[in-house]
Amino acid sequence: MSITRKLGGKDVNPVGLGCMNVSWAYAAPPPPEESAKLLHLALDLGYGHLDTARLYGGGKNEELIGATLKGRRNEFFLASKMGLIADGPRRYVDCKPETIKVEVEKSLKALQTDHIDLYYMHRRDFTVPIEESAGAMGDLIREGKIGGYGLSEMSADTLRKAHAACPVTAVQTEYSLWTRNPELGVLRACGELGVALVAFSPLARGVLANGVRNPVKLEEKDLRRTHPRFNSANWPTNLALVDAFNAIAEREGASPAQLSLAWVLSRGDHVHVIPGTTNPDHLRENIECPDWRPSDATLAELDALINQNTVSGPRYPAAMQATMDTEEFA
Repeated sequence: MSITRKLGGKDVNPVGLGCMNVSWAYAAPPPPEESAKLLHLALDLGYGHLDTARLYGGGKNEELIGATLKGRRNEFFLASKMGLIADGPRRYVDCKPETIKVEVEKSLKALQTDHIDLYYMHRRDFTVPIEESAGAMGDLIREGKIGGYGLSEMSADTLRKAHAACPVTAVQTEYSLWTRNPELGVLRACGELGVALVAFSPLARGVLANGVRNPVKLEEKDLRRTHPRFNSANWPTNLALVDAFNAIAEREGASPAQLSLAWVLSRGDHVHVIPGTTNPDHLRENIECPDWRPSDATLAELDALINQNTVSGPRYPAAMQATMDTEEFA
């Protein structure tokens, strides 16, 4: 397996960095100076693909990347997202063509760059034909403001419609042993169309990096507290899966995180992963062996251990699930 994979026509390490939790979502973010050190360390370690979004921290994540890495812009492939908008307690999706063109200007300014390599629609806007949104992205490509565009948490059917209107560069979606929804269509459709699949939460929101033992101890504002798989009814079943998984990782001489990433990357040469972390040691661990692949027997063992039939609970609460365009298991 090659140590690089194609993304937007460029060769990048298949292990990228999801930058969300440097500013938002899980534990309280680190001080800005620590976050800046982490981003520089990521580039020094060989992370060549950084992923952010307008949503993360209300633009603060883009601003952090722009201020910190503007002098190293030519060293990494930059991805951001628009369309999922938080307005106080209200959250909504807007991928109208005119909104796409306004939002990209905000992102370019915050990121202190004139070019975003990959620009996603963060969620499907069900009020706008996907072909119209894709057309607006095509305009930005022709203007040189973005290198390509992507879809986040969208179905194979939506991908095919968008791709027919303007070729799609990548689909970003949650994919790990405990979230297998891409296997219902998107994984195959991406392979057939020559589109990259970028897996976010490839470590199952830290669970398959042995990062969660007792969800009750998560910080009060941690988003995982609202997710059903972490509640008192489902967690005991899921923790038993984690313990069995950790035993396999120990047998294989890998960390749980490395085994989890290797499983996702084994699903196809068009697959990339973007684990997030605020911990420098975890940053090193995640990129240490991007070309390692467990044996077929071990991969099959993992498939049988953790899948949609063995994990307890849906991946999102009902209100968040309603915004998804991904295929769902019955």
